[in-house]
This record gives sequence, C-alpha cells and structure tokens, in this order.
Amino acid sequence: MIRPQFSNVMSFLKVNGIRGLVKKTDWPRYTEEEPEIYEQEELDALFNACDDQERLWFEFFLMTGMREQEVMYAYWSDINVKHATVRVSHKPDRAWTPKAYKEREIPIPSNLVESLTAWRSKAKKGCHLVFPTAGCNPKLNFLDDLKAVAERAKLDKDNFWLHKFRATFATRCLWADGPVFGGWVTITDSYFNLHHRVRLTSAQGRASKPNAVYLLHEAFGTQSLKEKENVSQLRSPRSERAQRTKWLRHS
Repeated sequence: MIRPQFSNVMSFLKVNGIRGLVKKTDWPRYTEEEPEIYEQEELDALFNACDDQERLWFEFFLMTGMREQEVMYAYWSDINVKHATVRVSHKPDRAWTPKAYKEREIPIPSNLVESLTAWRSKAKKGCHLVFPTAGCNPKLNFLDDLKAVAERAKLDKDNFWLHKFRATFATRCLWADGPVFGGWVTITDSYFNLHHRVRLTSAQGRASKPNAVYLLHEAFGTQSLKEKENVSQLRSPRSERAQRTKWLRHS
C-alpha cells in the first residue's frame, strides 16, 4: 500500500507546482501479486451448501463485482429490473458515500434479476435496503456467513473472503473480452493488481449495453429465453471485440 499512497502525495505536490523533490529511482518498489479468484469447483460447492437466502447474497457479490459496503447499502431503488442493472449510489440518509465519491451502474444477469424479484416479494415493507437486518439496518456479517457456509461445504474457510468475489467478477469479464470497468467496476484497489482503469463515458456504456448481455452470459453462463433468441446477433466479430479492448487504458 506504500506505493499508491506515495504516488498520491507526488500527484498532489505536482498539481501544486512542487516538483523535483524525488527522482523516479527513489520511488518505493514492490512486487505486484496476481489477484486470487474462485475456481468454478469452489463456487459450485459453496452454492450447493447455501440456503436460498445465502445463495442470493453471494451470487449478488459474484455477479455484480460490488464491494462489501456497496452491497450493504444497496437499496431497492438502485435495482432496475426492466433494464437489468444495479446502481452504486450515494445514500445521504445513511451518511454513506461510494468509494472515491463515484457512482456507477452495473448490468446484471437475468437469473440474478429473477432471484432479486422473488426476494423483494418477501422483503420487509418500508425498508429500502436489499439485504437488511431485522431492524432495517445494513447487514454487517456477510463475511462470517460466507465462512460458515464454506465450513458447511467442507471447504477451507480461510480461502473464502468477500473481495475475492469482486476479483472473480473482474477476471471473468476480462476473459469474456468485455468493456467491464467502464462504470461496471472502478479499479482503484491495489489488491486487484489492476492499475487498468477503463475510461468509458456513460454514453459509450449505454451504447455497449446489447453486448453487455452477451458478455454477462460469457462470464456467468446465464441467459433468459429472450437473450437466447438474440445471442447470435450479439456475438461480435473479432475486429469488434478487439476494438472493445481499446477501452482499457493504463492509468
């Protein structure tokens, strides 16, 4: 974590016209580690040990790539069933703000939309939170519940943590060759070893939405009947797929 903080300080000094204090050779060095992700076998075993509620919690983490607090403070108003998206948004009523003060919209697979729709029909009336406690407060123990399910599935609980779902989401979407991080995931975490930040405008993001449906299927193997009818039209030729990768830039 030293290098990112050092870089932030140097950027601040540069903006304020202070230069030449440190040479490039004086910058701290570090070894970038590969992000750890869940293997499909681990996910299969985990989800098989889940009850319906637990399965929804962890599928939501996996299929949105959202951070723990983003899930904790997700409101029903953030979920657009018609357009199959979820927003990460500021919650002034709970004094909560997204990381780096950046809101974003994430497309979600059809099976997650269906699960959320079913979940809402059972949700407590008058509570805005998607995953509240009995008193309509943010759920704070997702990690404890994840490790409990891992133990129940006879898996090593030390290999299971919440941020690993985010790394798995990012990696799968990259494998699917998609415009993942332009609003879907904002990569600022050094954990990811991804100093790639996609610079997509919201207009570009909307324009790529049809491809997003196919890419989510590529990443998570899920399709609605309507998506199956259109999937052949959503497959992009190699030249088009190559063009999409140009949205990835090194910051």
